[in-house]
Amino acid sequence: MLLVGCGSDEQSAGSTSTSHSAAAASSSAAATAACPAGAGTPDPQWQFPGDTGSIAVTGPTDDARPVVEVTAPFHVETTTVHTLSVGSGSVVAPSAIATVCYEGVNGRTGKVFDSSYDRGLPAQFQLGGVVAGFAKAISGQTVGSDVAVAITSADGYPSGQPQAGIEAGDTLVFVLRILSSP
Repeated sequence: MLLVGCGSDEQSAGSTSTSHSAAAASSSAAATAACPAGAGTPDPQWQFPGDTGSIAVTGPTDDARPVVEVTAPFHVETTTVHTLSVGSGSVVAPSAIATVCYEGVNGRTGKVFDSSYDRGLPAQFQLGGVVAGFAKAISGQTVGSDVAVAITSADGYPSGQPQAGIEAGDTLVFVLRILSSP
């Protein structure tokens, strides 16, 4: 199991912009024990132009995985977080352990490089042990939320992550469903 969002040798501070949707995630999202593999529909909740390229993101549902459409190469200079739907659970602390379903897409290629949806099971992360952009996407959100993030290379893998096909300078896009956090 490759958990690319999991760790980083280098983390840097960057600015984060957060936008909140008025929609609330269903209460069953936090109780979901599996990451659904069903095909999602490309009805974007977030369309975001990068410094080059663009993305259109549709969040997951109780039955379907998220959809990330990339006009490649997608690149951003600032890590940007967008809340697709707000959960009703507790706020995730910066040092928390969070259980999430996630999909990671490389902005240069538009291809999925890691996905708990492919495995059908959520992953658990200590936020202090993940790449900075992944932690920025989760910290301060509420359990049950669906979140998308466009992560700069500096907040992801500045030197690349060859086993995942990530090159130095690649922008990463993650879509996350936060299932729990103690």
